[in-house]
Amino acid sequence: MRILFMGTPDFALFSLRALVEVGAEIVGVVTQPDKPKGRGYELQPPPVKVYAQEQGIPVFQPTTLKNGAFDAELAALAPDVIVVVAYGKILPPSVLNAPRLGCVNVHGSLLPQYRGAAPMQRAIMEGCTQTGITTMLMNEGLDTGDMLESVALPIGENDNFEDMHDKLGQAGAALLLSTLRGLEEGRITPVAQDHARATYAAKIEKADCLLDLSLDARAVHNTVRGLSPIPLSFTHTPDGKLLKIIESRLGRASVNAAPGTVLSLDGAVEVACGRGSVLFTRVLPEGKGRMSAADYIRGRRIAVGDILK
Repeated sequence: MRILFMGTPDFALFSLRALVEVGAEIVGVVTQPDKPKGRGYELQPPPVKVYAQEQGIPVFQPTTLKNGAFDAELAALAPDVIVVVAYGKILPPSVLNAPRLGCVNVHGSLLPQYRGAAPMQRAIMEGCTQTGITTMLMNEGLDTGDMLESVALPIGENDNFEDMHDKLGQAGAALLLSTLRGLEEGRITPVAQDHARATYAAKIEKADCLLDLSLDARAVHNTVRGLSPIPLSFTHTPDGKLLKIIESRLGRASVNAAPGTVLSLDGAVEVACGRGSVLFTRVLPEGKGRMSAADYIRGRRIAVGDILK
């Protein structure tokens, strides 16, 4: 089976590595163009490009796939299947219809739930105790294609985005190999999604990162987890300084204080919520590096009775 792989970030690496390790015939890798990063705005290659070049796999970085821009290269590569994992661009019909086995996408949710750009983050932020991976045949819609296989994974009370990213990445790689074998052997029957049950996982915006401490403690904790280690949730100290939260734990079930009030500084910053309290255990203060709450407290940057907002 001739495979063309399309992917860009670290999440896609799990699947690409798995294909390489089983000796799959990867005719090429398509990834996003290099992007400027850091203070010097130097161009940085996507993780998938770096790995593909290390493996001697041809890399393509088209700025667009529209209007037949990649059709000549695609015809020359002649893939039997295109594997798409977090590529980051919409595939036009000319690409979707090119391979005989179609375009197989590895999506980080149990479809039709959490279609869209941020399925892992949204599942954690909304307090789900389970998520998973779905492989599907892509069509012109946004994650609306027929499903091939799926696997469910639990979300622990303190699992954050990084934890689930890695667990789902590994699960997705294994499921992809299973799906490709099934397609090649003709033993997988695509199943249409129930569109009435669909939910959408919108891209994370800055407004999503501001903690609403009037919510109950579990909702605040879920937001912290879903946005850690990047881009990180945040609040503000009384002097207006930004305080990003890396890690939290649930505190007391009931407290008698206004939301945002700092209740205790005993090794963690305990903050009152709309109901209960949450413990901030690792933080990133404005202008500083990441640190434990204990170090932040020792720096006397916060006091009991302060109001975070």
